[in-house]
Amino acid sequence: MSLDVASIRAAPKVLLHDHLDGGLRPRTVIELAAETGYRDLPSTDPDALQAWFFQGKPDSSLEQYLEAFAHTVGVMQTPDALERVAAECVEDLAADGVAYAEIRFAPELHLQKGMTHDEVVAAVLAGFRRGAEGRNITMGLLLSAIRQAESHAVEVAELAIRHRDEGVLGFDMAGPEAGYPPTRFLEAFQLIAHENFHITLHAGEAFGLPSIWEALQWCGAERLGHGVRIVDDITVQPDGHVTLGRLAAYVRDTRVPLEMCPTSNVHTGAVRSFGEHPIDLLRRLRFRVTVNTDNRLMSGISLTDEFAAMSRSFGIGLDDMEWLTLNAVKSAFLPFDGRIRIINEQIKPGFARLRAAAAAAELVTG
Repeated sequence: MSLDVASIRAAPKVLLHDHLDGGLRPRTVIELAAETGYRDLPSTDPDALQAWFFQGKPDSSLEQYLEAFAHTVGVMQTPDALERVAAECVEDLAADGVAYAEIRFAPELHLQKGMTHDEVVAAVLAGFRRGAEGRNITMGLLLSAIRQAESHAVEVAELAIRHRDEGVLGFDMAGPEAGYPPTRFLEAFQLIAHENFHITLHAGEAFGLPSIWEALQWCGAERLGHGVRIVDDITVQPDGHVTLGRLAAYVRDTRVPLEMCPTSNVHTGAVRSFGEHPIDLLRRLRFRVTVNTDNRLMSGISLTDEFAAMSRSFGIGLDDMEWLTLNAVKSAFLPFDGRIRIINEQIKPGFARLRAAAAAAELVTG
């Protein structure tokens, strides 16, 4: 069955890779700047600010893309600001039909006005609770350490473990890959592993196969943030025959989830165009592919937009969308019972309703 935007928005969706500081509403950025005394915004007009944040240039780079975060992080330096941003994040995702989301952010970037790490995390979790009231959405938080920071990874890992029973579901590492290998922070990854906790890791976005190999074999990553460069270990012959290298075969055989963000990858220069993104090849080869937004403000997208682009570019239908969604919920760091509940109470019934509605419409028009 083909996909239309209304059906995509109505479908229960799952989001595993989305940055809290990459998804603010432009008007919220402006209002928080006024409230907190932040004076460096490039514009105080919501439409102009949205246009400035939108980083849709094909010749962009990850480093250029990340520059915009100075402004969102700049207004997220008080408990009230963090709680508001977190609550609005939940509201926006629920309005887009997201049933489950894991949102990540780096607590160490929000200490400029005197908050402690624990206060930062508490404010975001309070915002999630407030935003979820009366909405059929489940939220989880991932704490990111920053690759280019020298000494905070262990502190962030300890922070994640302290708040694991309050809504923090795992540990991440973000930031520029080139020149900042995650193996510099093995103590943090080992701490998470020793506590039987969860690790996802930005790898294979702007750097190649060594980044993916290190994430898996040295750092113990259970999921790969982006992982787009795994395609470098796949050879497609002119006759269509496909050969997987040892790393690609390992990733597929062990069902390592790929948190893929096609639109963002275009905007950061990781791929040249949406139609050239390897997500479709990987989907057809049955890697455990998931579809994500990465930064909704900077890329000007929603998860509905991302699936609509998948439909336009690769012709995916309702069955494909359900498969991708089930991949995501099965790969979530939510405890098993919670994953089963979301599958049985939201994902499967939601897609069944959409199939029934599509079949009824076809009978009427036919």
